[in-house]
Amino acid sequence: MVRFGVTGGIGSGKSYVLRLLTERGIPVYDSDSEAKRLMLVDAGIREGLTGLLGNDVYLPDGELNKPLISAYLFASVQNAERINAIVHPRVKASFNRWASEQKAPIVALESAILFESGFEDVVDFVVTVCAPIEVRMHRVQERDGATEAQVRKRMAAQMDDEEKCKRSDFVILNDGNKPLDIQIDDLLQILGGMEKGKD
Repeated sequence: MVRFGVTGGIGSGKSYVLRLLTERGIPVYDSDSEAKRLMLVDAGIREGLTGLLGNDVYLPDGELNKPLISAYLFASVQNAERINAIVHPRVKASFNRWASEQKAPIVALESAILFESGFEDVVDFVVTVCAPIEVRMHRVQERDGATEAQVRKRMAAQMDDEEKCKRSDFVILNDGNKPLDIQIDDLLQILGGMEKGKD
């Protein structure tokens, strides 16, 4: 089995590319959704967050106290690292379990913060979906009704696209001009060769 990670900045169209991969039969693990789920149900994460932030981190109905988490998370880089140290290892373990249960020869891990979270060490190959900044700006403004300043702030909080591309094995340009189908077919041909090489 070949495991590959897919990342990309806000507005890159990463989710659309992953939908195209799913349509081609590639199972996809959404690390963001799974992290949110695990923060509610994983005993180790609950214990870690409670130890870090106190019992108020979970509401009486068992849901996360999102305002408390957000205030702590964005107060400093060190705070974000403390929370990530609790959550990310559990997400990695969850991905490894999920991957081991798949029957497909190729599986994907979706993560907007793949490099920042160290998830590249649980995949064999990394793909970055990128697009010009002005295209990304337009997409996010249309999708979220956000202002230019709000989008730029969100972009600034993420790793630079150029850095992601440098650290990746394959880059998909999703600028609305270069056909995605051809790029995805090229990617799957490479991954298929890697899978055969593992046999």
